[in-house]
Amino acid sequence: MQTKTDARKAGKQETIERISGAEALMRALIIEGVDTIFGYIGGAIMPVYDALMNYEDKVRHVMVRHEQGAMHAAQAYARIKRRPGVVFTTSGPGATNTVTGLADAMLDSTPLVVITGQVGAAMLGTDAFQETDVVSVSMPLTKWNYQITCADEIPEVLAKAFFYANSGRPGPVVIDITKNAQFDEVDFDYKKISRVSSYVAKPRPDIADIDKAADLINAAKSPLVLVGQGVAISGAQEEFKTFVEKAGLPVASTLLGLSAFPSNHALFTGMLGMHGNYAPNINTNKCDVLIAIGMRFDDRVTGNLETYAKQAKIIHIEIDPSEVDKNVKTDVAIVSDAKQALELLTPKVKNNSHEDWLKSFAKLHEVEYEKVIRKDIHPTKGMMHMGEVINRVSEKTKGEALIVTDVGQHQMASARYYQFNKKDSLITSGGLGTMGFGIPAGMGAAIAKPDRPIFVFVGDGGFQMTVQELGTLAQYHLPVKIILLNNNYLGMVRQWQELFFDGRYASTELVNPDFLKIAEGFGVPGKQISDREALDSTLDELLNVEGPFLLEVKVQKMGNIFPMIPAGATVSDMRLE
Repeated sequence: MQTKTDARKAGKQETIERISGAEALMRALIIEGVDTIFGYIGGAIMPVYDALMNYEDKVRHVMVRHEQGAMHAAQAYARIKRRPGVVFTTSGPGATNTVTGLADAMLDSTPLVVITGQVGAAMLGTDAFQETDVVSVSMPLTKWNYQITCADEIPEVLAKAFFYANSGRPGPVVIDITKNAQFDEVDFDYKKISRVSSYVAKPRPDIADIDKAADLINAAKSPLVLVGQGVAISGAQEEFKTFVEKAGLPVASTLLGLSAFPSNHALFTGMLGMHGNYAPNINTNKCDVLIAIGMRFDDRVTGNLETYAKQAKIIHIEIDPSEVDKNVKTDVAIVSDAKQALELLTPKVKNNSHEDWLKSFAKLHEVEYEKVIRKDIHPTKGMMHMGEVINRVSEKTKGEALIVTDVGQHQMASARYYQFNKKDSLITSGGLGTMGFGIPAGMGAAIAKPDRPIFVFVGDGGFQMTVQELGTLAQYHLPVKIILLNNNYLGMVRQWQELFFDGRYASTELVNPDFLKIAEGFGVPGKQISDREALDSTLDELLNVEGPFLLEVKVQKMGNIFPMIPAGATVSDMRLE
C-alpha cells in the first residue's frame, strides 16, 4: 500500500511512500549506489530476497555456494571499487558463516555492509529455530553493528552503516534485521549522511607535525619509506609517487601495499616482512629516518620489536589513531588520511637524491638474486618451482594483470615474483591469512573489473576449502584463470616443520583428489602440467581462454620460500637459505 504525504509545511514538495521494510532496504541500497550483492538465501532473509526481485534491472545478485564465499567475493569487490561490498545472509548458520570474512575484512580495512536476517522480534531470546545473537558474535569483528527490530529504523541505520563502513579507516559493518521488520511498513524517507557528530572520520593533520616530518626528511642521509595499503585506500598513489620522487626516497612495501607503487620504479626496493626482500629488511635497521605511510607495523613486518629500527627516527602517517605508538614508538605521528598528509608534506620536502644509499639496496639485492631469486625463477632441473611459474605469468602479462592469491607459500611467491606495474593489482588476505580466500575473491575481482585479466594463484590446501565456488564461477561464466600450484603439502606449515620442528611433518602432507575431474563436474575446464617445457605454451593457451579455467601445475613438493625472518628474530637476522 502506498500513501502520499504533503511535505509543503517543511518548505519543500516531496512524496513519502509507505512501503515494506524489505522494500525500504532495497531502495536504500540503490540510493547508496549498490549495483552488486553477494549472498545466500534462507528463511529469515526471504522477504528481502523477494523485494530484490523488483530491482533485478538495477542490482546484480551473485548466488554463491557458501556464505564465506560471499564474504571474500565482496571483500575483493570492495577493495577494487573502493566502496562497500554488500552481503545478504540468513540467520543462524548463515550469519555465523560470515565470521571468518568479518575478521579478515576488519584486519585488512575492507568496507563491507553485511545484512543478516533474524527471527522475529517477539522470538528473540527464545532459542528459536536458527536464532543466533549475531550482534554479540560480530561485535569484536566489526567497525559497527546494529540489530533492527522495527521497520522505522531501516533508513537511518542503513545510512549510518554505509557511512561507517567506508569512512576513515574502512571496515565491516553488520546489520541484523528481524523478520517482522522486513514485513512491516515504514514511511520511506532516505537521506545519505556524510558525518556523525561523535565520529571523526578524517582527522585533520597538525601542521606542526607536518613541519617536523619535513625537517627530519630533509636532514636524512639514509631515509626509507614504507608504503602500506592506506595509500591505496586513500587514492594517494600519485601523491605518494610525487613525494618520493621529489625527495629521492627508496620505497619498500608491505604485502597489502604492493601495487600502490610500481614494482618497476627505480626507487622501489621490494617487499618488507618475513618472506620479503633482503635489501629493505636489512636496511630497515640501517636507515636514519623511517617514514611509514598507511601501515600498522604488524609483527610480520617488524619481527622482534626490541631490535626494530632502533637507530632511526620514526615518522608515522596513519588515519587510525589507535595504531599510532601501538607497536613502534614514533618521533613524529601524523594522524591523517594519507592523501591529505602527502599533499601538505610534499611542498615542504626538498628536491634530493640519495644515490650512495640506493646503491646499498642494489648490492643487497644482488646477494639475494644469486642465493635465492635466480634459483627460484630459473631452475635448471627437477620439478617446477612456484617462483618460475609466477615469474612467467608476470612476464606474459607485463605486470598488468589483477592478481588474487590464497594463503600459503604460493602467496609469498606471488608477492615476490609478480611485478605489479599497475595500481590496484593485488587482492590477498593479509592480517588474518585466510586459507580459502582465493577462489571467491577471484569471483569478486572479476565482477568488479571485467575488463582486466584475473589470475588466482592458489595452493592445493586452500583450493579445497572453498572449492564449491567453482559452481559460482561456472554459473556466471566469470573469466577467472585459476593456477593451482600443487605440491601435495600444506607448504608453509611444512616449511616451518622442516626448519623449526626437526622435520616432523605432522598432518601437513595431503592426499589430494583429481582436481580436474572436480572442476569438470562443476563445468570448469582445466589442464594439468608437470613439465616446464609445457609451461610457456600452456600459459599462452590460458591467456586466450574465455570464461573460467583451472590450470594445475605440479611443483616441487619440498620447496621452501626464502628469504625468511624466523619467528621472534630481528629483520637483520633474515635467512637466505
